[in-house]
Amino acid sequence: MRGYNFIRPITLIVVALLMKSLVTNLCMMFGMGEDPASNLGFIAMVVTAVIIYSRFNRARSKK
Repeated sequence: MRGYNFIRPITLIVVALLMKSLVTNLCMMFGMGEDPASNLGFIAMVVTAVIIYSRFNRARSKK
């Protein structure tokens, strides 16, 4: 496993979960119900994961 970076997948997971929690809490703070806020948080988590993954791949391909 030479050259495998353990930080990238951990960073991806941590940022995605933080974004889900942030969006869910903000939506609930502004009066949205628990279920719709959780769904919106999940969508934000998926979008964030795709963006971070594409940035990681772009940075790797430039090397």
